[in-house]
Amino acid sequence: MSGARFAVVIEDDADIRELVAEVLTQAGFAVRTAASGAEGVELVRATEPVVTTLDVSMPGIDGFETARRIRESSSTYLVMITARGDEVDVLQGLQAGADDYVTKPFRPRELRARIDAMLRRPRELGADDDLAERGDVHWIERPGLRVDAARRVVEVEGVDPGLTRSEFDILAALLDARGRVLSKTALSRAIRPAGAEAWVSEQDERAIEVHVANLRRKLGDSALSPRWIETVRGVGYREAAR
Repeated sequence: MSGARFAVVIEDDADIRELVAEVLTQAGFAVRTAASGAEGVELVRATEPVVTTLDVSMPGIDGFETARRIRESSSTYLVMITARGDEVDVLQGLQAGADDYVTKPFRPRELRARIDAMLRRPRELGADDDLAERGDVHWIERPGLRVDAARRVVEVEGVDPGLTRSEFDILAALLDARGRVLSKTALSRAIRPAGAEAWVSEQDERAIEVHVANLRRKLGDSALSPRWIETVRGVGYREAAR
């Protein structure tokens, strides 16, 4: 299957595994499945998938440890699948390196929409390399920080910090706001796929807090002495004043 785009589904429940695999197959992926975290890590290493879905509760190593092991060697888009209402699962999943999460029970259409949104926002240079060749590169520059939203490229002191899709979208939204405060609700909507429901839960807002904490850590920023991202207590976040 030369040239195939792979996806990996790591899920111990056979029915859910089959459902997720069908969604990804319809999205054009060659799908490989695993019933345990350890097997899934090996599949990711072997196939270098574009997308990986990962259940939180599995026998052996759980989804959080599986995500951490995957992140040691792969930049695959990682979607955690967690039980509805388990906020701690969502937060730990994001901290372990997940790009997004879907709660059970989920609609296949929702999962497909989230995956399609990720693919519209490539993590790395690829199809957009020709922008640089034509000179169509537009950097947003701050001292020590450069962002090209069109190519989704970030440099901190000349180094790629390895942001996830959601972390990049939050950073881009804050820079685009030019000092205006963006609420957690606004940022939650900014990282959702087009057409997603507008309602934002408390869990969604807590997820934004985790994304921002991870973003600051990767940028080398500090909440106490912000260089780029400032917390406006009780309201949200904004680009730090220069």
